[in-house]
Amino acid sequence: MFYRLAGVHHTSYKSAMRLWPVPADRWQVLLILAVALAAPFFLSSLHLGSYVLPWLIWSAASLSLTLLMGFAGQLHFGFAAVMAIGAYTSIHLTRAGLPFELALIGAGLVSAVIGCIFGAAALRVKGLYLVMATLAMQYLVDWVIINVPVISGGAQATLQTPSVSLFFIPLDGPFSRYYAALAWTVVVTLFLLNVQRSAFGRALVAIREKDFAAAVIGVDPFRTKLGAFFTSSFLGGVSGAILAFCYYRAVTPEQFSFNISIQLVAMVLVGGLGSVIGAFFGAGFVLLLPIILTNIAAELSAAGWLQVSANLLAHLPLMVYGALIVGFLVFEPLGLAKIYDNIRNTLLVWPFRHAKN
Repeated sequence: MFYRLAGVHHTSYKSAMRLWPVPADRWQVLLILAVALAAPFFLSSLHLGSYVLPWLIWSAASLSLTLLMGFAGQLHFGFAAVMAIGAYTSIHLTRAGLPFELALIGAGLVSAVIGCIFGAAALRVKGLYLVMATLAMQYLVDWVIINVPVISGGAQATLQTPSVSLFFIPLDGPFSRYYAALAWTVVVTLFLLNVQRSAFGRALVAIREKDFAAAVIGVDPFRTKLGAFFTSSFLGGVSGAILAFCYYRAVTPEQFSFNISIQLVAMVLVGGLGSVIGAFFGAGFVLLLPIILTNIAAELSAAGWLQVSANLLAHLPLMVYGALIVGFLVFEPLGLAKIYDNIRNTLLVWPFRHAKN
């Protein structure tokens, strides 16, 4: 079979630390990348702009939060505020005449600095107390955006994104916006995959498991936690800017409310805490599954197979969606990524039974 470890020999540290040592994994990654690059040519503009594009951007945002929650074990229930800071900062910087590439870096830096200020609470508290600190960030940023007209134009104002170019390519069409979002998602994915293998990544895991024990073996909790908040907030701020320019193209305070922070946490948990591929699964589950369930319920009702009231029909997809989330957390607490890993491990030894899931 093609999915085998036979022929995979680790004779050097370089080969042992490859991202995808199994050939089937490398072919799978190349196939997915090829499909992603060709997606605009065989998908309609509706499916590309309404389903695939937001899924890519929210996957990048979920990956940014995975670095903090999954790798470092630091809870954050105000990540939508981090993305809001990046979105509004990038719009104001581009309106001031700064190139879009520098505006993205500026958005990430502003988000990282503000994220570190509130993340400094993680140096003294953790658990539910850290959740309260990040909630304070969410509500404070929401209040500032709504009540400071210089930033958002007012509580009911809509801030339009100006026309920009990324590396001399105008982001004025669905193709260019899609490829910009795809490029950023690939960058974030590769970054997190390599962070897992770095000394910084191992320090994050040590902090996650037990910060006191990590300090004993030489890991500085102060620098590591601040580094986690800085890096995660930087990636989240750039993801917020990409979301504003490539998908929304006009931002309002409601687009980055507390509900969005809860959805981001759900993406990380349902996909698999600390898993890179789980961030993609979680974003697809939280973002796309309610839409799919709504369409299925509407089709069944139109065909006469689902005889329910209009009120129940409107809430039925959300009920099924909530039940699925509870089911995943009960039967597989490690998320969708663990289900994928179980299938992969089965294929590695199929048709023999040398491994148990």
